[in-house]
Amino acid sequence: MDKLLQSINGVVWGVPALVLILGVGLAYSFATNFAQIRLFPQALKTFFGKLFKKKSGEVSAFQALCTALAATVGTGNIAGVAGAIAIGGPGAIFWMWVSAVIGMITKFAEAVLAVKFRVRQKDGYAGGPMYYIQNGLHKRWHWLGAIYCVFGIVAAFGMGNATQINAVIGGIHSALTALEIGYSFRLDLLIGVAASVSVTVLLLGGARRVGKFAEMLVPFTSVAYILLCLGVLALRCRALPQAFNSILLGAFSPRAVTGGLVGSAFSALRIGVSRGVFTNEAGMGTAAIAHAGAAVKHPAEQGYMGMMEVFLDTIVICTLTALAILCCDAQILYGVDEGAVLTARAFSSVYGPWANVALALFLCVFAFATMLGWGLYGVRCAQYLFGESRWKLFVFLQAITITGSVFLKTGTVWMLSETVNGLMAIPNLIALWLLMPVTVKAIYEKGAS
Repeated sequence: MDKLLQSINGVVWGVPALVLILGVGLAYSFATNFAQIRLFPQALKTFFGKLFKKKSGEVSAFQALCTALAATVGTGNIAGVAGAIAIGGPGAIFWMWVSAVIGMITKFAEAVLAVKFRVRQKDGYAGGPMYYIQNGLHKRWHWLGAIYCVFGIVAAFGMGNATQINAVIGGIHSALTALEIGYSFRLDLLIGVAASVSVTVLLLGGARRVGKFAEMLVPFTSVAYILLCLGVLALRCRALPQAFNSILLGAFSPRAVTGGLVGSAFSALRIGVSRGVFTNEAGMGTAAIAHAGAAVKHPAEQGYMGMMEVFLDTIVICTLTALAILCCDAQILYGVDEGAVLTARAFSSVYGPWANVALALFLCVFAFATMLGWGLYGVRCAQYLFGESRWKLFVFLQAITITGSVFLKTGTVWMLSETVNGLMAIPNLIALWLLMPVTVKAIYEKGAS
């Protein structure tokens, strides 16, 4: 099974996929005169303006952003970054940065199109790739929307559930081991049941309940984790130049940094881009589903929030995690994807055993937020395919999947999640390419900048 998944993953995340993801992002960059850099000050201004804006009965722009961040700021920032370093070498982080800068304009486009082509439903606005395919493209392309939703539902079960609960269990095991406390399978099962019940209750409340909860959960937890990382960097500041050097050198000569344990520069690029997409989801179109619900007057307003989503997730949080790992004395077993275990070992080398407990807590909160965000994405995909009346069935199936995922192997889960991510990005990227003139026009319309 693992060998089959590796073969499929190698094709999905091979040269064609990387060319497609980076190519669409670069095309948007040139078409908009690199709006992700040129208009970044405006994005910051919009972000802080929405942050303190008085809430209405609708899903606010900031709540929509928090819902999107709930799905992206997760185990990818802790376990995914560590895995990228271990498998692709420190240089993978460089390519993660590159993909993030390009991904900022891709996410801008997704948010703009989501708002422009969304539809009104009983519980608020619904939108995303399936809707801008249906309402923005000729009917000969509409089958792409259905394909996207099929992959979206599978990804919600895999990336949104299995990957997250596996990371939570791994983090808790690490914390209990550090505290010399035993654990059993019963504990794993209890964690799975508790997570599934909580996610179900919140999803049944609809997008507004999810948005309100994400608005409370995501900013506080993200800031707390950022402070934990900054503490490591402050205590290991002398190692920062060497950390940056290993990232830059490793991007083009991985063997020079890892002692030959990690292969080619293309491997570093492939791992960096795939893990970057895993954590910020730029090009996958998933966050467009959350951004579509925002109560904004102009699509570009939410586009700026899309830019900030990638910036906060990858440029800020993923970078801090990577630097914290590289600045510590913890051993990196290159070629072995230890995930959150490597991050925990790095933090513990600075803070002591209690860092395992703190990291386990962050993993739990981030993973729960991701399950919630992806749960909403799965609901929207199910609504599109089967109608508004049957979405509750998906919620209950997801609850079963969360609990059942405690039986799965971590490596298999990550491989499956990365593979489905790549597959669902394809119909979305085709739509982004075809709708590029609509996005470019939105930037230059009155009130967009």
